[in-house]
Amino acid sequence: MTRRRVMVTNDDGIHSPGLHALAAMAEEQGYDVTVAAPVGESSGSSAAVTGTEAEGRIIVEKQALPGLPGITAYAVAATPGLIALIACRGAFGDPPELVLSGVNRGSNVGYAVIHSGTVGAALTAVTYGSRAMAVSLDIGPDDDAPLWTSAVAVAAKLVAAALDAPERVAINLNVPNLPLGEIRGLRQARLAAFGAVQTSLERGDGFVRMALKDDDRELEAGTDAGLLAKGFASVTPLHGVTEASGVHLI
Repeated sequence: MTRRRVMVTNDDGIHSPGLHALAAMAEEQGYDVTVAAPVGESSGSSAAVTGTEAEGRIIVEKQALPGLPGITAYAVAATPGLIALIACRGAFGDPPELVLSGVNRGSNVGYAVIHSGTVGAALTAVTYGSRAMAVSLDIGPDDDAPLWTSAVAVAAKLVAAALDAPERVAINLNVPNLPLGEIRGLRQARLAAFGAVQTSLERGDGFVRMALKDDDRELEAGTDAGLLAKGFASVTPLHGVTEASGVHLI
């Protein structure tokens, strides 16, 4: 019996332990797993399709992942969005039935998901015919104890649902950085009106300076950000690129 094909990517780069943990989970579930991830950090790239070329060719290098000898892996000099696109066109073997993107170091919540390379890869994948799930762990940049095992344990419960999702619907999963037994449950959530950070701008003569800081506004009940703050894992289905219905312009 042919195993279902899964590709794992991310925006933190090929050496991220979150990526390796997600790939290991998919392999343990019996899927035919390939990894294709950026050579280095690609956070905030959204669904950008940019890459480094040599003589018109996107640079791809095979990699050996620690502890995962049975998984073919590629370091790609490209954004996760471009990696997802070319994967769906057969760049790394037969197109995947499912693209898993993550585990991202940091949450991807609210309407700010539009900027996320992790979510961008998932949305690109569903746009080009695959199913997809983005997985993120709610960990701050200075936290040196990411619980990847908690993120992949929750993600494992949703792989079958992601494979059966409607066309052009990507699953966005956020998991608190807690031991699995301390996570209060998994809830479906709507997007918060804002993300985990907010921006402030300073305008001057010939420049604009932007600063990021933690968002201290009150979190809305029932949103991905609100549930995550209360210790729940949150899951939100996201539409890929589709026409807006009921809008008449002419």
